[in-house]
Amino acid sequence: MSDTGVTNEIYKEKYLHKAEVLIEALPYIKKYNRKVIVVKYGGSAMTDEELKRNVIKDVTLLKLVGFKPIVVHGGGKEISRWVNKVGKEAEFVNGLRVTDEETMEIAEMVLSKVNKSLVTMVEELGIKAVGISGKDGGLLHVEKRYADGADIGFVGEVTKVNTKIIEDLLDKDFLPIVAPVGLDDHFDTYNINADDAACAIAKAMHADKLAFLTDIEGVFQDPDNKESFVSRLTVSEAKQMIADGQIGGGMLPKLQNCTDAIESGVNRVHILDGRKPHSLLLEVFTNKGIGTMFFPDEDKENLE
Repeated sequence: MSDTGVTNEIYKEKYLHKAEVLIEALPYIKKYNRKVIVVKYGGSAMTDEELKRNVIKDVTLLKLVGFKPIVVHGGGKEISRWVNKVGKEAEFVNGLRVTDEETMEIAEMVLSKVNKSLVTMVEELGIKAVGISGKDGGLLHVEKRYADGADIGFVGEVTKVNTKIIEDLLDKDFLPIVAPVGLDDHFDTYNINADDAACAIAKAMHADKLAFLTDIEGVFQDPDNKESFVSRLTVSEAKQMIADGQIGGGMLPKLQNCTDAIESGVNRVHILDGRKPHSLLLEVFTNKGIGTMFFPDEDKENLE
């Protein structure tokens, strides 16, 4: 075969594959058109500039093909860096940051900076975005949260979500980007765990999907055995894994958020490895996906 023939074959194979990917995505684009998807963005994907841009491109594409994405972001690593800069030691209890008044000021400053940088990235791609915190429009109302009875400062638990501000932004074709900060009855500012904030917003917005971008591939029956990866879990199966002690550490609250969201009406919840480029698109638009998907028990028959 001539060099031209080889080149044409490579060209054909490359672009045929792209066409097949687009065709595979078509039923998902149709199914989720105008549906709300909440994306919790955090972990290493926030500290690596290339990964950060990939995530923003993914979310932007979701919007362009008809989704109504809402981004809820964290900023934990950056907050810890700034806390250390002022001579304080970052302290955690059960995965929750101990947040005194000074740390709360630092957290709000950092989260605001992160929020506006994400807005800028989205705008650069030609999509209108608005960055808000849970304080804006009374979006996230909280009460003080304790860790096993211990006072950990200005850490809030979401008690109410005022969805009107997000609904208005979506209706006006904006992409909302939310920083996890809220107010209590006395208008004191509280830091909120970003997973919890995303879960609360997804439930209140009756989202069709909730996706957690994390530093793990998904759920494993045995964390030390990569062959034990679980790609799909019903609520009952997830609860059984928790009851059997198969899930622990930082994964435990994530699974609890996943099951809680499904039981509150969210159709599908996904745990994805945000360190893998375009993991969000691969999970949403391909048959096999790339992470762990949670779904209601009654849907199991239809998926098998």
